[in-house]
Amino acid sequence: MTRPRSWWRTIAVTLGAIVFLFPFYYMIVGSLQETPDTSPSGALPAPGDLSLDNYREINAAIGLWRSLLNSVIVTAGVVIGTLVFGVLAGYALAQLRYRGRGTLFAAMLLLQVIPFQLLVIPLYVQVVRGYGLADSYLGMILPFVINSVAVFVFRQFFLQLPAELFEAARLDGASEIRVLRSVALPLVRPALLTATLLTFIGPWNEFLWPFLITKETGMQPLAVALANYMSTVASAATNPYGAILAGACVLAAPAVLLFIAFQRHFVSSDLGSGVKG
Repeated sequence: MTRPRSWWRTIAVTLGAIVFLFPFYYMIVGSLQETPDTSPSGALPAPGDLSLDNYREINAAIGLWRSLLNSVIVTAGVVIGTLVFGVLAGYALAQLRYRGRGTLFAAMLLLQVIPFQLLVIPLYVQVVRGYGLADSYLGMILPFVINSVAVFVFRQFFLQLPAELFEAARLDGASEIRVLRSVALPLVRPALLTATLLTFIGPWNEFLWPFLITKETGMQPLAVALANYMSTVASAATNPYGAILAGACVLAAPAVLLFIAFQRHFVSSDLGSGVKG
């Protein structure tokens, strides 16, 4: 009885994977087609109709690699800031004892229910008019450099660590920064990877905030550059459908590769290594 169930489970999982992966396959095929074909038959194009012309066209129109570099810089800045502040805040909320710690954590959780769109206008006034950071990487990074979700993730991981490890380090005369660097961080490596992957998607695909504060095309991330291309230049392109899909492939590729490379770390944990004899 178990063998038929196993076969049905395998078939169901395979069909689910095909349904999930088909849009990605269609996007890649469409980005390579010289002649646009939005019908179902376009999923099986003729080999002679495939080329890299759409990538060349989108690159010539928006400076594809420059826009991609802007996305990398902004995303890297946000991820680094999120990890640094997330680790410090998460450690303080989990391991340090001070008055008002619970209230502070509750206030941080309440911040998650406030939509970012409600903060756009005051942030724009403060960052652009107050700090003069329009058309700058720092202006795009600053509103996202502290992520309450990452703080929550790190706090939960730090709470799982045995308190004896920290007490032993403090008895040896280690400062809190030394305890954090030498004891806590090596044991919460899964949290670092999880926070990196969770944080990466947001700034990488962010459109609204970079669109508001960047007017120079040379400073726009790829998501904003693609949107501007679709609204202004695409109608005059030879194959706008293929060019847009080519840009979408470039935008999606780093996120997909990152998740494929680090997916096994979601289920791994090194917490036990700190308490083995």
